[in-house]
Amino acid sequence: MPPFSLQGRKALVTGGSRGIGAAIARLFAEAGASVAICHFGDDSGAQSLGAEFASAGRSLATRECDVADEAQVTALADWTAKVLGAPDILVNCAGIGGKDKPFGDVTVAEWDRMLGVNLRGVFLVTHAFFPGMVERRYGRIVNIASQLAYKGAPGLAAYVAAKAGVVGLTRALSYEGAPHNVMVNGIAPGPVETPLLMAHSEAWLDMKKGQLPVGRFGQPDEIAPTALLLASETGGAFYCGQVLSPNGGDVMV
Repeated sequence: MPPFSLQGRKALVTGGSRGIGAAIARLFAEAGASVAICHFGDDSGAQSLGAEFASAGRSLATRECDVADEAQVTALADWTAKVLGAPDILVNCAGIGGKDKPFGDVTVAEWDRMLGVNLRGVFLVTHAFFPGMVERRYGRIVNIASQLAYKGAPGLAAYVAAKAGVVGLTRALSYEGAPHNVMVNGIAPGPVETPLLMAHSEAWLDMKKGQLPVGRFGQPDEIAPTALLLASETGGAFYCGQVLSPNGGDVMV
């Protein structure tokens, strides 16, 4: 079998209706995996992706889920078992961004929501599927963080804190998973042209683009191959607790 084949594997991608999550779902399906996604408030995106899969002769199971809500994640796990089966691969891609705001102006509700989706969500979804992977002695978990977890950014304290937590969780859980052939790794992308990034002002986008050594933002399709590497049986077998960072040189700025 080719090193990056996912033939016969089952994959769940959270936040999979658009952006990086959708690109990962597409590539996983092309590599042979059966794919299910969840989203929050993006029925049109999920339906569009489902139609795209259907036109290629593939099926895509979709469900709405707020990953910060424990009851909804429990329901997601039950649904996944019915429509997909026990997943071999979990990609935690669900996330929210926020407009730049000085730390002193961040409300407790804004802080809680940011960490709720971007960190608590990774915990809840992983917590729902990790024990089964350990029991079956196979699993690949890929957590989507951000290069800002390493370099920080003014006005994005809550986002940075949440993504730094994802990096820490990835590294800690990898110790528990690896003895059972459950490899836990992450991806810390740089600026990628997604709805989250494009919510910033045009002036900020121009400034950020000018800082990048590559002179442009990344595309979701340029991040997905890293997920395929980490999710594959042989390609990802010796990656443990690693957070790979396709970032266009942003971490050097």
